[in-house]
Amino acid sequence: MSDRIKKVVLAVRAVLAKGAAGAGAVARSGARPGLRGVLALCAIGGAGYLLVKHPPVAKIERGNVGIRLNQLNGAASVVRDGTVVLIPGVHELRQLPVLDQIYKAAGSGEQPYQSVEGLALGVDLSVRYAIDPAKLVKVAQTLPDDIRAAVIDPAVQGVIYKVVTRYTVREIFSSKRAEIQQVIEAELKPKLAADGILLRHVTIGKITLPREYMAGMETLLAEELQTEKMRYTLELKEKQVKQTALEADADKIKREKAAEAAGNEQIIAARAQEQAMAHVLPFKQKQIEQRRLEAEAEKTSRIKTSEGAAQARVIEATGEADSRRKLADAEAYRQEVVGKVSTAQMERDGAVITRHPLLIQKTMADKLSDKVSVIIAAPPTDGGFIGAALLGQGQGKGTPAAGAMAADTAAEE
Repeated sequence: MSDRIKKVVLAVRAVLAKGAAGAGAVARSGARPGLRGVLALCAIGGAGYLLVKHPPVAKIERGNVGIRLNQLNGAASVVRDGTVVLIPGVHELRQLPVLDQIYKAAGSGEQPYQSVEGLALGVDLSVRYAIDPAKLVKVAQTLPDDIRAAVIDPAVQGVIYKVVTRYTVREIFSSKRAEIQQVIEAELKPKLAADGILLRHVTIGKITLPREYMAGMETLLAEELQTEKMRYTLELKEKQVKQTALEADADKIKREKAAEAAGNEQIIAARAQEQAMAHVLPFKQKQIEQRRLEAEAEKTSRIKTSEGAAQARVIEATGEADSRRKLADAEAYRQEVVGKVSTAQMERDGAVITRHPLLIQKTMADKLSDKVSVIIAAPPTDGGFIGAALLGQGQGKGTPAAGAMAADTAAEE
């Protein structure tokens, strides 16, 4: 059994002992037995009533912390556990929240505040706060039970009224909302801190404006939006013009760079060609010199070839002349020998024909043998040429000498 439960049991026993002591005193005073039972029941009932109205045990809710106050000596202690023991008539327990709380100021849907122009408006204001853990005892001893209504609400409303009246509706609605929020937070924080409350953050939400002002503001906003739209359109056009100019400049620079690069390329190519020519010209000169030497060598070769050909032709001509001369000599010698042989043969033939005249007819027949297959002719009576009759010569003319001449003529033909 825990110490707290023991304390509770001891407290109940003490109450019951007091009731029993009272009943004993009545009995000793000589009261009747029925009266004694009634008094005992009354004492027990009173003790039960006290336990119900002032329970000796209390539970700390989640997110809260308990402050146990001693009503006799004014001492206070912080209890953070789930259950705390209280002595009826002596201890009083107060629970305070340790988590952040949200307070919404009145007037979010109404129009309780006024601007510097005197126009009524509503401000949806949220205040996030928490009790300072270091000042829990002070808060429990000095502040009332309803801290929100007694401390937070008056402080917030007083600061809002004072701050909102410094600004115009337009500033509150749009341009200086963040500044107003910071001012409220700066003025509200020290006030709440003095009571042991920490201000976390202040948030301004919806602003409720008068209908007429809202209609005029909507018209003004529409005109401003149109003006802003025109301004943005002009800025866009100006940027487009600048963009076109920049693109033109970029294109110009690009062309200049391209032309410069082309010029540099031509210069580099010319320098490279110049450097190449510095190596090519000696090579060309060497080629020209080589071709000249080759031409001279070819010329000399041709001259030598021509001289050799001329000498060869001279030698050939000389050899051919010698050969022709030798051939002519050989031919002359052959003709001379043949002539001598023909002369000797003719001399032999003449002698033979003289001795044998019929050889003329035989010779003639041999020459005509390819034209005439058979010739039958009677020999002349006068002993003349057998072919005289074939030649159409008369008989009176057939002398031997004439016949011999005719035979020679026929033989020649």
